[in-house]
Amino acid sequence: MNYAALVASISSYTENTFPTVDMNVFITQAEKRIYNAVQIPALRKNVTGVTAANNKYLACPDDFLSSYSLAEAGVVGAAVPSYTYLLNKDVNFIREAYPKPTSTGSPKYYALFGPAVASSVITTELTFLIGPTPDAAYSMELHYYYYPESIVQRPILTLGAITAGTSYTTGTYSNVSLTGGSGSGATANIVVSGGGVTAVTLVNGGTGFVVGNTMSALAANIGGTGSGFSIPVATVGNTTGTTWLGDNYDPALLYGTLIEAYTYMKGEQDMIVLYNTKFGEALTQLKRLGDGLERQDAYRSGQARVPVT
Repeated sequence: MNYAALVASISSYTENTFPTVDMNVFITQAEKRIYNAVQIPALRKNVTGVTAANNKYLACPDDFLSSYSLAEAGVVGAAVPSYTYLLNKDVNFIREAYPKPTSTGSPKYYALFGPAVASSVITTELTFLIGPTPDAAYSMELHYYYYPESIVQRPILTLGAITAGTSYTTGTYSNVSLTGGSGSGATANIVVSGGGVTAVTLVNGGTGFVVGNTMSALAANIGGTGSGFSIPVATVGNTTGTTWLGDNYDPALLYGTLIEAYTYMKGEQDMIVLYNTKFGEALTQLKRLGDGLERQDAYRSGQARVPVT
């Protein structure tokens, strides 16, 4: 099931047509409920990095949810990588075990630490604390859990340079609908200063856009006066409208989205109970795959596993 098929199914089941913004919220909320209930392979990601000598901190990816494993693969430049998997500990353990910054060596432990704050501004959401403090530049490999790309097709991810326009009314305007382009449902927070638009922060990427689309906003939504503001679409997401979940086990996505949509409609209680039951059945079957069949020979005993019959 792709994005278009999912939208059509939700409209058919509920006998209702929803605005793009609302439909995308239903879908993304359902996806997150599923991703937090089952450990499917699509939730894993792998990145590499390098420690700095005499620096106990290692940057954490922006989309990090939780760690699966962190390995030290030898000093940078080593002819043959030698993997040593670090043990996940609490910050207190590492602080007590290695109280002095001069306690350096090959990394053995790591803990989630952060965020980093400078002048009351969060500069890094999360970092890893390494123990002991690395005594050289080591290659590191992190396997971690994250939210994979949504099935929502071609949402705006980033915008380009602003053409400010003239004669707009100074102010900050929230959740303004963006006009233009090939898609729909995109909204942003817009700041106007000195008669022109100075900042645009994307709130909802909508769907159906392509790179190069020119976006704008009605003057009525940003103070009532002015003209000439525009901003191009720089990047979009999921050009195919497909995901691992939609391709391999769509009942969970279908019934999860139906629950969100029917709750939004304030639908009849018996139907909500029915959709919840169907969603629960779908999750049970998906857990058999994600937490059962794919965990039969897992190295880590701490993973969630269910018996497979």
